[in-house]
Amino acid sequence: MTYCVGMLLDEGLVMAADTRTNAGLDSVGKFKKLHCWSNPGKGVFTLLTAGNLAVTQAVVSLLSEHASSKNSKDPDNLFAAKTMFQAARIVGRAIRAVRKIEGEQLGAKADAFSASFIFGGQIGKEVPRLFQIYTEGNFIEATPDTPFFQIGEHKYGKPILDRVARNDMKLGDAAKMVLVSFDSTLRSNLTVGLPIDMLTYEAGTLKFEHTKRIGPDDPYFKMLSTEWSKALRNAFSQIEAFDI
Repeated sequence: MTYCVGMLLDEGLVMAADTRTNAGLDSVGKFKKLHCWSNPGKGVFTLLTAGNLAVTQAVVSLLSEHASSKNSKDPDNLFAAKTMFQAARIVGRAIRAVRKIEGEQLGAKADAFSASFIFGGQIGKEVPRLFQIYTEGNFIEATPDTPFFQIGEHKYGKPILDRVARNDMKLGDAAKMVLVSFDSTLRSNLTVGLPIDMLTYEAGTLKFEHTKRIGPDDPYFKMLSTEWSKALRNAFSQIEAFDI
């Protein structure tokens, strides 16, 4: 399985994904699930993927092939999109194209084509935008009221996001919160595992400058995990006991 989080802020975007995949207890691997395409100064796009690995890799490969094309009029080239809405529709078409190619062979199994995506970025002077895109290729967009999306094993990391996430957070605080969400998930679900790929994007820069792979020996993540556990225990001990 996997866990991915995308958050839309006034200051930009925070995107993160684990790297563990498993097809049974004895078939565990590591694959990148955070993907980026950029044309510095013009447009940047990032995609988080969860679900059937063959399907998500096919979608990413299809997008990459079109994005590398020199044909600026190619309707499926992300860099030909004038708005992020148009770019999200391109991702949706890529998903449907893969379904058309592979769907007949996978159709007998209801979950075989299961895949979900979080897509974000910025084009020109348009503000950054964030979308959750479903298996069918349709999507919803993040708003100030709901500034984050999760895909994969999201239930363990959701409480901290529900309580703390706001669109006016600083990028550094949002990244810290997302990592706390991952720490909670890692403790409760063995199908999610390190390393974590994280990207923080500052609105208006139109280039990716801050990406990091966080492994088991990362000093900040180790510190955060320890301090969060301490803070929870301290908060619990300070609440008056239930009167029995």
